[in-house]
Amino acid sequence: MSDNWWRGAAIYQVYVRSFADGDGDGTGDLTGVRSKLQYLADLGIDAIWFNPWYPSPMDDGGYDVSDYRDIEPVFGSLAEAEKLIEEAHGLGIRIIIDIVPNHCSDEHPWFRAALAAGPGSPERERFWFRDGVDGGPPNNWQSRFGGSAWTQAPDGQWFLHLYSSRQPDLNWTNPQVHTEFADILRFWFNRGVDGFRIDVADGLVKQDGLPDVDDPDGRLPYSDLDGVHEIYREWRKIADSYEDKRVFVGEMWLPDPQRFAMYLRPDELHSAFNFDFLSCPWDAKRLREVVDATRDAHAPVDAPATWVLSNHDVTRHVTRYGRADTSFSFADRQHKAPTDRQLGLRRARAAALLTLALPGGVYIYQGEELGLSEAEDLADEVRQDPVFRRTNGTDIGRDGCRVPLPWSGTESPYGFNTTGAAPWLPQPDDWSAATVAAQTGDEDSMLELYRSALRLRHAEPGLGDGPMTWLDVPEGVLAFARDDRFACVVNLSGAAVPMPPHTEVLLASGPLEGTDLPSDTAVWLRTHQAMGPSSS
Repeated sequence: MSDNWWRGAAIYQVYVRSFADGDGDGTGDLTGVRSKLQYLADLGIDAIWFNPWYPSPMDDGGYDVSDYRDIEPVFGSLAEAEKLIEEAHGLGIRIIIDIVPNHCSDEHPWFRAALAAGPGSPERERFWFRDGVDGGPPNNWQSRFGGSAWTQAPDGQWFLHLYSSRQPDLNWTNPQVHTEFADILRFWFNRGVDGFRIDVADGLVKQDGLPDVDDPDGRLPYSDLDGVHEIYREWRKIADSYEDKRVFVGEMWLPDPQRFAMYLRPDELHSAFNFDFLSCPWDAKRLREVVDATRDAHAPVDAPATWVLSNHDVTRHVTRYGRADTSFSFADRQHKAPTDRQLGLRRARAAALLTLALPGGVYIYQGEELGLSEAEDLADEVRQDPVFRRTNGTDIGRDGCRVPLPWSGTESPYGFNTTGAAPWLPQPDDWSAATVAAQTGDEDSMLELYRSALRLRHAEPGLGDGPMTWLDVPEGVLAFARDDRFACVVNLSGAAVPMPPHTEVLLASGPLEGTDLPSDTAVWLRTHQAMGPSSS
């Protein structure tokens, strides 16, 4: 792959805690990941994105970092991470790791020093410590995990945390914070890391004076402020100082596509997650609108789009696609709607071919290639997400998409480890048919569909990054050509439709009906003559 490898890369997300348990203690680790690198190479991915692997008390699954220059001991060691990077590179796989610059853990040495030093100290200037107002917090900001965004320290001052109270927000007006993170970037780049996924990339800068939020649905004084772009210009200079290309991927949930694209200007981030696509319902008109809006927003800054169906924060799309309402919002975790799993699987198979055919990069969340659904029946006492605790169970949280993967066998732990130790989150009882071992070699399985699609994606010169042209098709159908040889057709309507003539089927997400494409089915086609563009 070229120096611009990220523009059309297939990137696999590894949530280390739940991927594979190499030492048999019930928690995934780097030994487990290393043992599965060949599996990932055979799957056909170009890079791995790791959720935080740093030392952490795990109040928020590792997004509460206590040391940015080491590895969580439960996961392994820094030496093992370096070996993993080397082994992955040997297989042609690049490594992207999470960086969490908006907040750290309350066990980070800086925050401990701030609590000990007291009001007015330089140590507190690295965070947002403020005096309260009328016996309450400094303003009305709410945590994204529920409740107030302020917690009172023992000496009476309050500190800001937009997430868990164990995740104090860092103060990016302080030059020491800039210097610290510049050094952290170099620390990992020097160890061979190819890029960083930036958590809460829009949230680092807060509005002067920390004013109250007047309209929760409007512009927020702690999200997408212009000053954040200066930080990423600093970071881009560091990435560009390396001879081989290093990249940044942003996580921003922003409603305005033009504001979103500002992060992707040539001197800032290389790419960012496309959450509008992830959140979109299974509807041809809406999906086309999102694809068009995404490409229109990215074109002026010449940035590649990314296509994402699931991740560690959202309900798995097999479950979403089996519901009457197939869109995603964080509110949908609060009420478990009935799911038709077979319908969800059929649509998820079609969605896989859709995303892998669109121009740009694509992200695959671990287990997505196995067709895993959300584990919705976890008992309250095993849930660990702070969202569940802070909302008193009103929001069931994200544990259901983080359940450890099934590799083999007919009962838990399904090959997650070889000792039989119970995984840190319990696995469903009906996963025996979903294991890697059960699906390998079964041409009708989700795993073999992903393997075939990724193999073709690499083999077809028109796939990955590049142009696309919509084709004229019936209502409820999406069809586009990527070059003069390849087309993708997805039937989201309620009835079978004829496939375009003069084509050869390369891959289908499900059984075809002669020359007709059934409902909720996608197909990749080799074209033998020019296909007309859409008139709309």
